[in-house]
Amino acid sequence: MEILDIVDENGKPKGKTVEREKAHAEGIMHRTSHVWLLRKRSGKVQVLLQKRCETKETFPGCYDISSAGHIPAGMDFAESAIRELKEELGITASADELILCGDRIAIWDDNFHEKPFHDRQYARVFALWRDMDEEEFSLQKEEVDSVLWMDLDECMASVEKNLIKHCIYFKELEMVKENTSWFL
Repeated sequence: MEILDIVDENGKPKGKTVEREKAHAEGIMHRTSHVWLLRKRSGKVQVLLQKRCETKETFPGCYDISSAGHIPAGMDFAESAIRELKEELGITASADELILCGDRIAIWDDNFHEKPFHDRQYARVFALWRDMDEEEFSLQKEEVDSVLWMDLDECMASVEKNLIKHCIYFKELEMVKENTSWFL
């Protein structure tokens, strides 16, 4: 059972907690951390996409953020991002390597497995440079089926035009590109 901090519209904990399942059943605001892995190949920036496990409750088999997760109660954004990178992809990173791209609020309602799902999350978005090949990642099989490097511009076009099966928020890719353009 995951326990999350209930947060305000600025991502600040209110001093109360909630079980993850209840947060999604009732639409209670909570925090997540998102990390986009980047590398440069052949003069282009590439982004790593995670293909969600087919057994995931939400968006099975969809391409998603390189690494993301709910933030356990009492943990901060960077600490959670680093933990998720290790768990999902086998990557060790430090907080000073994370590039802050910004914060965003995600609000959407859907049904999964015939149950209402109400997501209210305050997400902090990071980028992390890692020049690794796909086979070098140690994937958490319960979460990730595979990973795929894609040119960032191609990824953005594919997401914007729904050319790939995904659950990616396009504006987040724009945030990543804007905040890492100094590297180009």
